Amino acid sequence: MSGQGSLWDIYRSRLSAATFTDLTHAFRPGQPKFPSFPDEQRNTVLDHSKGDSFQVHHYAFVGQWGTHVDPPVHFIDGGRTLDELPVSEMLLPLVILDISERVAADPDATPTLDDIAAWEARNGRIPEKCFVALRTGWWPRWPDIAKFENRSSDGVSHTPGWSKPVLEELIERRGVTAIGHEGIDTDPGVATSAGDGSLEYYVLSRDCWQIELLANLDKLPEAGALIVASWPKPKGGSGFPARAFAIHEAAS
Repeated sequence: MSGQGSLWDIYRSRLSAATFTDLTHAFRPGQPKFPSFPDEQRNTVLDHSKGDSFQVHHYAFVGQWGTHVDPPVHFIDGGRTLDELPVSEMLLPLVILDISERVAADPDATPTLDDIAAWEARNGRIPEKCFVALRTGWWPRWPDIAKFENRSSDGVSHTPGWSKPVLEELIERRGVTAIGHEGIDTDPGVATSAGDGSLEYYVLSRDCWQIELLANLDKLPEAGALIVASWPKPKGGSGFPARAFAIHEAAS
């Protein structure tokens, strides 16, 4: 088979000249995390410096560690688990909803329906079965825990997050497959500081999945890119570090 008329042609003609942007933080002990989670433990089992012929590490961390995937079962009893998410959902059109300018002035900012309307006025209707990522400009704070949590003197975390009207519009009326964001939580910090995770519950209750702690969203076009998101396949898994990247046209 020569590959004529196949996906190889698309790779040679388009993808080989495209830009590949990593959307993933490298994880490590001592990084920002959900407050109640234990830190990562990492031990060197075998190492070249010990005279061993190869290197092996033992890792221990919670599933929701670093840039990670949350399947529905993370919040929903009986929801889809990691091994039940099909590989067909790991390659999706990528929509970037950008509120970074508002976040720079107000870290508690969230997206509005006007943001969707403005995006669609420029690019057309948000496509069904896509991945929508919320760009907030928060990712460069990684891995500084204090900057990432941005807590006021009363202990409240002031970080951007999603809003219920926008999520309802995307999930119920646009039929998106998954969402993602640069922060630790779906909900803004003022909500999670009060123990409110209702937006994450809503997303996962609609059989959608999400990627948290995305990086480099500012390097992507707001429309036209693809996202590839992959993760290991633990049986019944409720979360795991993910590797996500975008494929897009090179900047002009």
